[in-house]
Amino acid sequence: MTAQNNRLGVLLMIAACFVFAAQDGVSRHLAASYNIYMVVMIRYWFFAFFVLALSARQSGGLKRVAHSRLPLLQILRALLLAVEIYVMVTAFVLLGLVESHAIFASYPLIITALSGPVLGERVGWRRWSAIAIGFVGVVVILRPSAGVFSPFALVPLAAASMFALYGLLTRYVARADTAATSFFWTGTVGAVATTAVGMWFWEPMLPVDWVWMGVLCVTGSLGHWLLIRCYEVAEASAVQPFAYLQLAFAAVIGVSVFGEVLRPNVAAGAVIVISAGLFTFWREQRRR
Repeated sequence: MTAQNNRLGVLLMIAACFVFAAQDGVSRHLAASYNIYMVVMIRYWFFAFFVLALSARQSGGLKRVAHSRLPLLQILRALLLAVEIYVMVTAFVLLGLVESHAIFASYPLIITALSGPVLGERVGWRRWSAIAIGFVGVVVILRPSAGVFSPFALVPLAAASMFALYGLLTRYVARADTAATSFFWTGTVGAVATTAVGMWFWEPMLPVDWVWMGVLCVTGSLGHWLLIRCYEVAEASAVQPFAYLQLAFAAVIGVSVFGEVLRPNVAAGAVIVISAGLFTFWREQRRR
């Protein structure tokens, strides 16, 4: 990859982070008024349409893209992502964007911690130290010693754990299937699963909220497209550190749009978690 491609990749990653943060803001708005099952279901309908349209343009068409050597694992990882989205949107309503994203930022550390037992990768003492420091940052965010710990804080932590397992399974199936195949199963299985649940919770929406639902669907597909293009043109090591900007964008939206408060312990804990995450990523790149 050229330096120019990496610069383009960084710009695409920043754009993707902004779009995903905006998507989270819209999700928070809609989920505060309507049930989460319906909101996520409609979001997945548009996502599945986007995935099918993209897959049809691949060499060999839908039949080739849909073929997987590990279909059960593909189904499992797709279901994990759908449940993680339910849980994370619930966290937005319970805690807000700022605290939810600050805690969710720990997922790269969870991936590193689980990469040994799940993928058989070796994690050295430096990365284990970074994982421990990162979870100190999570404790700082939760602030249990101050007597203000909310059990709601466990919701984004559960979402981070599920997303970490989803990421590990994605890396595992990548040994046998292409990225296009994994993307296909993510969208289609997720749409089927969320429809099976969401159709029982349908409720009428105001016309203005249908506009917001359209924005949610478009930002979801646009964010994924930007991310795909990012990894097509640039090296992962060059762009991955910028993924943490989604936390910054979400914090700005949470504070400016929803009137959330960025508490000092949340800011300090987020800095610790992000620093630990960047260190583990750097060590992984050094080992490779």
